[in-house]
Amino acid sequence: MYAIIVSGGKQYKAEKDLIIKVEKLDANAGDKVKFDVLLLADEGNITAGNPVVAGAYCEAEVLGDGKGDKIVIYRYKAKKNVRKKQGHRQPYTAVKVLEIVK
Repeated sequence: MYAIIVSGGKQYKAEKDLIIKVEKLDANAGDKVKFDVLLLADEGNITAGNPVVAGAYCEAEVLGDGKGDKIVIYRYKAKKNVRKKQGHRQPYTAVKVLEIVK
């Protein structure tokens, strides 16, 4: 069984005991959080929500926070000697899916 959940405006595929890196949440390590379920698939039976599946949720445990890999943003204008280099590391929260409730 798996579910498509939503967190921080993004969608993630969740299965039991899977560790997912979602957008940074305001929660401490060890806390339990619930996510809305957009789609639920169980042994070939697919239930799609409008926009969420009624009564279904995904429960997960917060493992901790971190930062993603660094990306480099480089801007320049040709023949003008204008250059700007900037880096970014997106913060995330790692969660472990405990159960998906129908």
